[in-house]
Amino acid sequence: MRSGAGRVGVLLVGLLAVTACAPGAPPGPDATPSAPPRPLPDPMPTEPGSLEEAIAERRSVRELVDRPLSDAQIGQLLWSAQGITGSRGRRAAPSAGATYPLEVYVATAAGVTRYEIADHALSDHLDDDRRSALAAAALGQEWIADAGAVVVLTGVVERTADRYDDRAERYVLLEAGHAAQNVLLQATALDLVGVPVGAFDDEDVRQVLALPTDEQPLYLLPIGFPSD
Repeated sequence: MRSGAGRVGVLLVGLLAVTACAPGAPPGPDATPSAPPRPLPDPMPTEPGSLEEAIAERRSVRELVDRPLSDAQIGQLLWSAQGITGSRGRRAAPSAGATYPLEVYVATAAGVTRYEIADHALSDHLDDDRRSALAAAALGQEWIADAGAVVVLTGVVERTADRYDDRAERYVLLEAGHAAQNVLLQATALDLVGVPVGAFDDEDVRQVLALPTDEQPLYLLPIGFPSD
């Protein structure tokens, strides 16, 4: 049985450990001495049509007008997500080990199409409007049904797992984020608006879009014209 002195010693050690980790505790011996923050140069001016302008102007907008996008607008959005931009099939968004696990669909009033990346073309996937069904699968986020186009990013984790094993899922999710930001910035540059949607029931989205069993829905990107 531990003595009273032993118990006190254990309590003191515990108290010291908590104190050392507490906010405001003095820095350890290897910590860099505190110094005033160093100001950075101002960001570059937002010239019309520049990347800086797109970054500055991008906002998540949910009030959309149900108005179709042109083929040119849709094509530009899809290219920004996964378009071929270099030799050996390099794409617009970075990919871990160039494993390219992402697939891209677009849902419009005319139906659902699949982006054929290598050909920069669309292939028919479903011939009816699934936007309202996607809104229901996304826990009732009704603005999805009003988007001129819903860009859907899916992932085939096995493509990346063949090289990166148990880190593959993380890499695929990161890649979806890269592609989604590209789409949202491209939408801004086209005077369109949108919002990334990650809150949805995976299985419901899979059924609404009739996805292959190896594809996991990752992101919904409703894109369109602002209501104002």
